[in-house]
Amino acid sequence: MSTVPFSATSRDTTGKGVARKLRAAGQVPAVIYGHARQPQPIALDHHKLQLLLEKHPYQSTVIALDIDGKTSNTLIREIQRHPFKKQIVHVDFQELVAGEKVTVRVPIHFTGTPEGVRLGGGLLDQVLHELEVSCDPSNIPGHISLDVTALGIGQSIHAGEVPLPAGVSLHSTPDATVCVCAAPRVEAEPAAGEAGAGEPELIRKAKADESAEAK
Repeated sequence: MSTVPFSATSRDTTGKGVARKLRAAGQVPAVIYGHARQPQPIALDHHKLQLLLEKHPYQSTVIALDIDGKTSNTLIREIQRHPFKKQIVHVDFQELVAGEKVTVRVPIHFTGTPEGVRLGGGLLDQVLHELEVSCDPSNIPGHISLDVTALGIGQSIHAGEVPLPAGVSLHSTPDATVCVCAAPRVEAEPAAGEAGAGEPELIRKAKADESAEAK
């Protein structure tokens, strides 16, 4: 489990006007909620939050959120972004409770070179890059390793076939395709009579022939 510390400040006021002022001041309005607490409005530093999101997969990273000196382990559940600006406009945090399972998205790390790629010139098509799993907050894996070495051309691996760490159960659809080793693409040969289709027209030669006939 990866845990990252981050600081936030509580705020007493809410509303669109307050949110606009926070964003103009380089802050991001946010809220932290949980089954044992009332939703609490907070504010985050926009630049520091962007740096955190660039370095860590937030779906599976526990954020140790320090709010005015009190720390709570949380997960980011939703990030709202501006439709065309590089701006985060709101974040939802869920407080984690030990012993209470959570559902998270964990990235898949593919290892090995498929047999179909190595021997048959095939291509590995990665359909899913993450799996949705359920586990205790203290047992969230940083990633899930999937060895694709034995995968031949035309063969695939589904979510239900991916080995998971102890204490982690699959929440994604078991039949969902994770990856497939596709056959190599073969370019079609040009049909008979089309070999010279791309050659440029010899305009000058044609004009010379016409002049000779006219004489």
